[in-house]
Amino acid sequence: MSVVFSSPRDTAQEHLFREHNLPVRRRKGLIWQAVFYAATSIAIITLVTLVLSIVDGAFGYVAVQNQIEVEELVGPGRTLDSASKQELIAMLNEHLSRGLVRRFDFEAPLMERSNQDLIKLVMREVVKPQVLGSWNLVPSLFQKDLILQEAAQRYPGADIVFRSWLTLDFIGASQSSIPELAGIRTAIMGSLLVIMITILVAFPIGVGAAIYLEEFASDSRLNRIIQVNIYNLSGVPSIIYGLLGLAVFVRGLEPLTSGALFGFGAGQTANGRTVLSAGLTLALLVLPIIIINAQEAIRAVPQSLRDSSYGLGATKWQTVWHHVLPASIDRILTGTILSISRALGETAPIVVVGASTFISVDPNSIFSKFTTLPIQVYQWTARPQGAFRNIAAAAILVLLVLLLTLNASAIIMRNRISKKRRQA
Repeated sequence: MSVVFSSPRDTAQEHLFREHNLPVRRRKGLIWQAVFYAATSIAIITLVTLVLSIVDGAFGYVAVQNQIEVEELVGPGRTLDSASKQELIAMLNEHLSRGLVRRFDFEAPLMERSNQDLIKLVMREVVKPQVLGSWNLVPSLFQKDLILQEAAQRYPGADIVFRSWLTLDFIGASQSSIPELAGIRTAIMGSLLVIMITILVAFPIGVGAAIYLEEFASDSRLNRIIQVNIYNLSGVPSIIYGLLGLAVFVRGLEPLTSGALFGFGAGQTANGRTVLSAGLTLALLVLPIIIINAQEAIRAVPQSLRDSSYGLGATKWQTVWHHVLPASIDRILTGTILSISRALGETAPIVVVGASTFISVDPNSIFSKFTTLPIQVYQWTARPQGAFRNIAAAAILVLLVLLLTLNASAIIMRNRISKKRRQA
């Protein structure tokens, strides 16, 4: 409630009023400040706890036992890195069946493979390391003696080594049923392809719909109903969008999404469970959010800017294109970045659409079968072996880095656009 003072007497009363209420207002201000600090602190503590719990699982001691020790293959004091290509091929011929060697040679001639490829093959098929037990980072740092004692009792003969599950080999390798040899290259490529389709579909459609609703649509009952439904759709659970994607894109538009209509992948992906179906489903998921954010951004542009443009003889479209959009593009991009970040971490709709939980072939087109990083993490965390939880933690770290990289790139692009607009 505002109080108006005009006469000298009123001025004195104003002075008394302010003096009387100043401590109360300061006290209220301090209370709210403390509430804001507490909220910020809780958010930071939660985020730090989350990151530390993930890092805790991605590093630590492991008890490893090989089926055949490396020194038995190459001799004492040598490693597989020092073996020649002929020696590596001889190891394969000696310890594997002829049929299996012929299969590997048919996939890619052994003599034409690099030494690193042959070493990976020997490790996977001959040495066959098996993680018998694993420990997280915190006990590995502070309870090393207890871990060594426990490992000696439970896993006699196993090697105890400190392992980082997040390595370049882990990022560059394809999936495997053996956690020591599993990688996330296929999942990373699947995530990037799906998000690319999501952006290409959702961004132009979402911004276009927002421009129409804010600048061109009349205040009719139909448009109000559309507006209300857009708000409602933004709160629909993601699993519902997965069911919609399954019915429309996977089954209804199967000839299109499988690539059979264009002569692609008819023999492998004829069921429509492809990268394209997943990208379109996620585009539907984030579309209402992009529309709402873009509408808010366009609505924040001062009306005086539009009136000035009309006063100079510009048409409505020229006003929107040359003035309204440049003035709101940074806020539109901010909303889009948040929406795409949500899509990158989604799991439920992707599972319903048909992402593969185990696939070792990289997607090479939008009509390929696929998996994504969240699906991969979900599948590994469901395994009973402890080593799979370790590589799941490493995959989460990669997902976070990928998410932060994409967001940082989008924010840098947004800031450059805003800077150019201010300088124009």
